[in-house]
Amino acid sequence: MAKLISRHGGVPRVAPSMAEVPLEENVRAFHFAEKLLRGELHLVVFMTGVGTRTLAGVLETRYPHEKWVEALSKITVIARGPKPVAALRNLGVPITIAVPEPNTWREILEVMDTSEKCPPLKGLNIAVQEYGVPNLEFIEGLKKRGGNVLQVPVYRWTLPVDTSPLQDAIHAMINGQCDVALFTNAMQVSHLFQVATQMNLAHILRRALSKIVVASVGPTCSQALREEFLDIDLEPQHPKMGQLVKEAGDRSKELLRKKREGIAHAGPFSSSSPSSIEVMSPEPVRAASEPSLQRLETSVFMRTCRRQPAEYTPIWLMRQAGRYMPEYREIRAKNSFLELCKNSDLAAEVTVTAAHRLGVDAAIIFADILLVVEPMGLGLRFEKGDGPILDGLIRTSSDVQRLREVEPEDSLPFVFEAVRKARAGLRSDIPLIGFAGAPFTLASYIVEGGASKNYRHTKTLMYRDPGAWHAMMELISRSLTRYLNGQIAAGAQAVQLFDSWAGCLSAQDYCEFVLPHTRRVIEDIKAGVPVIHFSTGTGGYLDLVRQAGGDVIGVDWRVDLAQAWQQVGYGLGIQGNLDPLVLFAEPVFIISKAKEILKKAEGRPGHIFNLGHGILPETPVDHVIALVDAVHEMSLRQAI
Repeated sequence: MAKLISRHGGVPRVAPSMAEVPLEENVRAFHFAEKLLRGELHLVVFMTGVGTRTLAGVLETRYPHEKWVEALSKITVIARGPKPVAALRNLGVPITIAVPEPNTWREILEVMDTSEKCPPLKGLNIAVQEYGVPNLEFIEGLKKRGGNVLQVPVYRWTLPVDTSPLQDAIHAMINGQCDVALFTNAMQVSHLFQVATQMNLAHILRRALSKIVVASVGPTCSQALREEFLDIDLEPQHPKMGQLVKEAGDRSKELLRKKREGIAHAGPFSSSSPSSIEVMSPEPVRAASEPSLQRLETSVFMRTCRRQPAEYTPIWLMRQAGRYMPEYREIRAKNSFLELCKNSDLAAEVTVTAAHRLGVDAAIIFADILLVVEPMGLGLRFEKGDGPILDGLIRTSSDVQRLREVEPEDSLPFVFEAVRKARAGLRSDIPLIGFAGAPFTLASYIVEGGASKNYRHTKTLMYRDPGAWHAMMELISRSLTRYLNGQIAAGAQAVQLFDSWAGCLSAQDYCEFVLPHTRRVIEDIKAGVPVIHFSTGTGGYLDLVRQAGGDVIGVDWRVDLAQAWQQVGYGLGIQGNLDPLVLFAEPVFIISKAKEILKKAEGRPGHIFNLGHGILPETPVDHVIALVDAVHEMSLRQAI
């Protein structure tokens, strides 16, 4: 392998990951032989060349060669690929069916279903020579077709006695010292992550591999990589080691460039092909499977939401899919803002593109907090330079009475569809955050009609007619609860409430007019789903924000993170809180300010790094990426 890599211009770093151990006292192999010789088997599947030869060696310790070969010649013998074919021919065993490339378990089942040489499986006794670990999907496929399956393991794979080369390779990938990772065996993948898990680096390794060309020898190996939620960048036309190395040598430079620029795996979307999410990414359909859900639940972000120890500090950024990204601007140039929000394909595309390109630990669905006001009965438009403009404002008790209850399944289906598509397009270890405006911020919008300096109309209604105010807040709260739970049902793993305008209130007003309604929304969110409660300007009464609820309290850049966390209590997580304008400074300064915030968190479980508000439109993309990488690297060093 090393010589092949060098011959094609690469610098090899070979790390043994497997040791093959024959099963000397193989009771199941002898049981197989006895059933074979008694004529009780109808079909045998040989999966590997090494396994075939090993099984033959085990059998010949007790039975004459001619006897068991004659028994095999009387039944259906299926060979999976060229290696078991060669082994069987050398042994003199007639082969009924040789499974064609790519000779995965799917092709074996297809041959069994379609070949005239294979009898119907119902009621047949079928023996399967296994390699390393059982292929449970294949076994289940045989059983569903009515077969009685006898599993015949003949060897098992173990880790090498010395795993230090593999550990060194893991560190090299994490530290950016590798450009291409070649995988030639499914068990390599399993052992790689077994060792990475023992090193407490599995999540870091997955992130590192997202910036490395991942090349797989063939479909079986690719399946193992997908089960670890990795994207495969290259799979040769023919599943041969030489072909793998050759194609990697020819294509890796360009693949690496695209991948590191965020093109290759920015998401399975194409703005010119709205249906491409289904066409280009069939795997995410399996995202609801048990292993996938487990991967999401044990991700660094989700564990941090629950204040569980994690390998590093997770980071995502408010407004991470926005005008500062050229990919977003390209799409936005062809669509109005509302068109973008209401087109589920485009909303999902910008969500996934941002998360994958930045390398953050969570994505947040692309939408707007004001989408919910239209089904309430208000008009909504976005004017260039002025932001959102609302029509049909709510300023009196009679206005409140004309507000409509929101049934988001009927009026906001495009948001839920965008959540489903984004969840499908994201790597399966990246959680998706749903969101909504908090009751007060949303109420202020529908009273003021847009941004406000003093919130005169909002406070006038609040002070003059508390009954109307609370009626409006109750309706908004019910609508938001349904809206957020709908996003969760569609595939969001966590939700965030944005109370961007709560800071205009005194502590007393917040306690009387806002807190009960925010608390009601949070209490009614589906149990077990983390809620991030973000507000700005509330540093003077974070204890009240804590009382309103949330698993994680998001704070703005105006407060000291250490003091804020102490104020809300270490029983909750905290999110924040870099000033967004710091990202306009040089990377060295950005990193120094990020380091200060990490230091204030003291490595305590529960800190999610974020900005104190959204990314500004003119922010340099490379500065954002530098921040993400720095947070990971600095917090990882703390963890190690």
